[in-house]
Amino acid sequence: MKAPKVLTGLEQCVADDFRAFQGRRVGLLANPASVDHRYRHLIDLAKDAGLEIVRVFGPEHGLGGTAQDLEAVADVEKNHPRWGVPVISLYGADESSLTPKPEHLADLNVLLVDLPDIGTRFYTFAATMIRTMRVAAGKGLKVVVLDRPNPLGGVRTEGPGVSDGFRSFVGEIDLPIRHGLTLAEIASKVKAIEKLDVDLAPIPCEGWSRQMLFPETGLPWLLPSPNMPTFDTALVYPGGCLIEGTNLSEGRGTTRPFEIIGAPWLSEVKLADSLNSSGLRGFYARPLTFKPTFQKHEGKICAGVQIHVTDPTVFQPVRVYSAAIIAARAQNPEKFRWRTEVYEFRTDPIAIDLLFGSSRERKLIESGATWHDLADFWTDDQGPDTVEFN
Repeated sequence: MKAPKVLTGLEQCVADDFRAFQGRRVGLLANPASVDHRYRHLIDLAKDAGLEIVRVFGPEHGLGGTAQDLEAVADVEKNHPRWGVPVISLYGADESSLTPKPEHLADLNVLLVDLPDIGTRFYTFAATMIRTMRVAAGKGLKVVVLDRPNPLGGVRTEGPGVSDGFRSFVGEIDLPIRHGLTLAEIASKVKAIEKLDVDLAPIPCEGWSRQMLFPETGLPWLLPSPNMPTFDTALVYPGGCLIEGTNLSEGRGTTRPFEIIGAPWLSEVKLADSLNSSGLRGFYARPLTFKPTFQKHEGKICAGVQIHVTDPTVFQPVRVYSAAIIAARAQNPEKFRWRTEVYEFRTDPIAIDLLFGSSRERKLIESGATWHDLADFWTDDQGPDTVEFN
């Protein structure tokens, strides 16, 4: 099998037979996409190298990646049926489950973190890593982040950050929605900003340049979560996930989540025309109808659009999907509403405010603003080196 252009942190550990971690009590934070370019999973590779794996931690969706969004995952307190190790869920039935218990880290010497991220602030794996780092602080535990490329590249940023009072599991730190950082870079910034006494040892990628989009890395795409089936999904996700904060379907229950959006009470042609005449570039909104098989509008025929990215180098997903929300609300203001149900264990602030990172964008939309008005408040496309958060 041809070697990829980019070597992940995991690939480098495999090449070295995990030598630095031999004789240590090891924990792993991983999910189904924690594999090398030969599709071999981190747990198998670590066990084959003779590491003593004490326990494994699973993020949202679980170690097996079978749980849908917002679905609690139980611990496997004894032995996992495939790997024979205990598995601790870091996405359970209440907010406290999002943070590991100190006793689950106390008997470890090393924690290896290998979570394929998708470069978007509200994708929750970074929040899981950050919360774990905070618990590990002062414990003498070495936290090793096996880095992976940001699939969206490391140059462009887009969208608002997180204001005081709006921190949550989809806004753990103040980052733009599309942040241009890798998971190891986020970890290093968090350690510095929060002055965490944690023994952080990132293993950066070799061969990755910030201009690369995921297909250029030569690495295989594996679903990091159930509704992230392709790189195309990741391209639209920084905007597509905003639809979760509304009563529009974000395409869950279809084979193209986040690319497809709509509702039973919309005109697909009007929505497509509005987006295609918005002045935004790098995409085409194709009118379509669809029937979600689960979640919002399950079993109902919805009218909407599929966002086809035609040029990812100029596509601005946060603007495009903000424009879609504005257009849908204008088309049927009587039936459009913001999501008020529990979202990531919170009801106040509501979901759209947590996703945007403040109530500003929602209030602007309610006042009749355009996507231009929203974007005027965003400092983006400055590159990740200029990203500041606290």
